[in-house]
Amino acid sequence: MSQRVVILLGPPGAGKGTQATRLGAALGLAHVSTGDLFRENLSKGTALGQKARGYMDAGQLVPDQLVLDMLFDRVSKSDCSKGYLLDGFPRTIPQAEALEKSLKAGGAQVCVLNLRVPDALLLERITGRRTCKSCGNAHHLKYSAPKVEGRCDKCGGELVQRSDDSAEVFGKRLQVYREQTQPLEAFYEARGLVRSVDGARNPDQVFQDLQSFAKEAA
Repeated sequence: MSQRVVILLGPPGAGKGTQATRLGAALGLAHVSTGDLFRENLSKGTALGQKARGYMDAGQLVPDQLVLDMLFDRVSKSDCSKGYLLDGFPRTIPQAEALEKSLKAGGAQVCVLNLRVPDALLLERITGRRTCKSCGNAHHLKYSAPKVEGRCDKCGGELVQRSDDSAEVFGKRLQVYREQTQPLEAFYEARGLVRSVDGARNPDQVFQDLQSFAKEAA
């Protein structure tokens, strides 16, 4: 049986991480996040992680090939034998082309789910986010306010706004997304693989649509 690969696209703040965890569990697919991949390889000091750190310490972008090496190493594990859900990858057309080549060679069945959210709502979601310094749990001042102001519901740690959750930094992140990652929509639409979902609604409604589209494509 061929592998099932679900690719989740969407701008920063669209809710990819939250939906990917839930969707992967519902579909029985391993959730593969490139952010987690980097953290794991860096923390364990793997050969790939040490290479990546060299570029990061020099203030340079980690080359596509190194990111691909990390990804292919991860999806070769046993929990990905039936398939996996990609969150945060690919980010560029060259990455998508390299991934496509690999998936075609393995005869994988691919489905691309694209979360669409207006910029104003993305900004509200990002700038209202507060993260616990102790356990990393996230709250939102509007949508999931802490019971005690400034304190994490889980561990009582101090809640802070991460530097990349400021309006200025988010504006730059969104610009990079528009320039580098949004062209992936057209790339996958040309292959008839994309299903777009309105990500501005209640998270449960969004999840139901994502799950339905993923099952239809199976």
